[in-house]
Amino acid sequence: MFAKVLLLAALFVGGQSVRFIIRNNEIGPIWVGILGNAGKAPLANGGFVLEAYTERALDAADDWAGRFWARTWCNMQGNNFCETGDCGFRLECAGNGGAPPVSLAEITLRGWGGLDYYDISLVDGFNVKVSMEPVDGWGVDGYYGCRRAACDYYINDDCPQELRLYGSAGYVIGCKSACLAFDTDQYCCRGDYGLPETCRSSDWPVNWPAFFKERCPDAYSYAYDDHSSTFTCISNTYRITFG
Repeated sequence: MFAKVLLLAALFVGGQSVRFIIRNNEIGPIWVGILGNAGKAPLANGGFVLEAYTERALDAADDWAGRFWARTWCNMQGNNFCETGDCGFRLECAGNGGAPPVSLAEITLRGWGGLDYYDISLVDGFNVKVSMEPVDGWGVDGYYGCRRAACDYYINDDCPQELRLYGSAGYVIGCKSACLAFDTDQYCCRGDYGLPETCRSSDWPVNWPAFFKERCPDAYSYAYDDHSSTFTCISNTYRITFG
C-alpha cells in the first residue's frame, strides 16, 4: 500500500517544476555554485552572486538532480577566483564542480519510489554552514522524512590543525576532509578500500569523520555514511540556506 501511495503521489506531481529558494545568511556576499548530475544541466548556468541576507529562487524540472555550494572570499574585481569552492575562475560554473573543502547540499528529485532524496555532505570538507529543508513536504514520516537536513555548527572554529585551510587574510576559511589532507586510498575510500565493507572510518588510523559527525550528526561525514545522512520527502519547494 505504501508503494502505491508513493506512485500515485509521483504521478500527481509529475511534469511540474520544483523551486529552490537559496538564501545567504553569511555577513558578506557568497557566490553560489550549482552542478547538475550526469545528464542534468546546471541551474542558472552554475552560479551567481548572492549578497548578504538575501535570497533567490530558481526553478528546476522535477526530475533534476545535483548539488549546491557556497563559494567564499571571491575576487569579483580581479580574476574571479574564490578561496573556497572555486570552480575555475568564473562566476557561472557551467558544469564545473567546486574545489574542496566545501559544504554541499545535494538532492535527487523524484528518484526511486517517486521520492526526493536530499542530504548535506561534508565528504569534501566544510567551508560554511548549510541546510536544506522541504516546504510543505509530504509522503514520508520518521526522523529522516521531510525534515530539515543541516550542518549548523561552524566547524572552522575548531578544525584540527592537520585539516585547516587558511585564506589569504590568515584566517581558517575551511576544514579539509581526510582524503584531501592526506590523499591515501583508505581515507579516500578507493582501491582496496572502495567498498562499504572495506572503508569504515572506525578502522582508520584516525577516525577523522567522527570529528565532523559529532558536530553535524545529520550530515555525511565520509563516502559510506548513508545510514544516518539521507533524507527523503516529496515537495515542490526546497529552501537552501548558507550560513
